[in-house]
Formats: sequence, C-alpha cells, structure tokens
Amino acid sequence: MSLASVRAALETALAGISPPLSTAWENTAFTPVVGTPYQRAVIVPAAPANDEIGRTYNERGFFQVSLHYPPDAGPAAAYARADLIRATFYRGATFTAGGVTVHVVGTPTILPPQDDDQGRYVLPVSINFRASAQT
Repeated sequence: MSLASVRAALETALAGISPPLSTAWENTAFTPVVGTPYQRAVIVPAAPANDEIGRTYNERGFFQVSLHYPPDAGPAAAYARADLIRATFYRGATFTAGGVTVHVVGTPTILPPQDDDQGRYVLPVSINFRASAQT
C-alpha cells in the first residue's frame, strides 16, 4: 500500500467537487489570482494501524483542505464550500486508487478561521481517513 495511492484517491474526489475551485496541490507550482478563492490540499499522515500480527497495516491520517477566500467578503462563501466538502467526504464515504481503498472515518471538521500572509480569509477543513489495500 502506498500513500501515493491514498493521495490520488482523495485528490481525485476533491477535484470532482462542483463547482470546481482552483487548487494548490502539494509540491506543485501555484500562483493565486488576486480576488479569486482557491483551496490548498495536503495529506497529514499518522502512525499506521497494525490491527494484527504480521506485515499488514492500514494507513491513517487526515486530508487537510484549507479554503482561501478574498478578504472583507464575509465568511458565507467559504462555509458554503466547506459544506460541499463535507457532502463529498461524508462519514463512511470510500474512494479508491491504485489498489487502495480510502475510508472517511468521521464527519469532516471545520476548524477556526484564520488569515494567511496575504490577508485572505482561510477556513481549514480536516478529513480523517483510514486506508487499506483492496482485497
């Protein structure tokens, strides 16, 4: 099992949300357009779960999506996007890629808003997952 497959499954699901939103993917060039919202997505792995003796394990962690919105526009649009993310990554949702099935283990958490270094309103959404090799 690989974290690359976990990433592919989660990123494909995020990219499929409609309406689309520009996304800053990990370690890829991205230049935000002034006055336009975008999202930044990263995988934060946790210690693998070893549920039985042997070499098998499950990947665990969370998929962090930070919604960056223009300043002074209020929070409504960011929270509407967070709701779309929750609707896609609902508890029990599964996504597959590269022989790995990723399970969303709880309702995504909308974290407290903050401002980034450009003054944008940032609303983080955290999606907890557990991934296992397909059988």
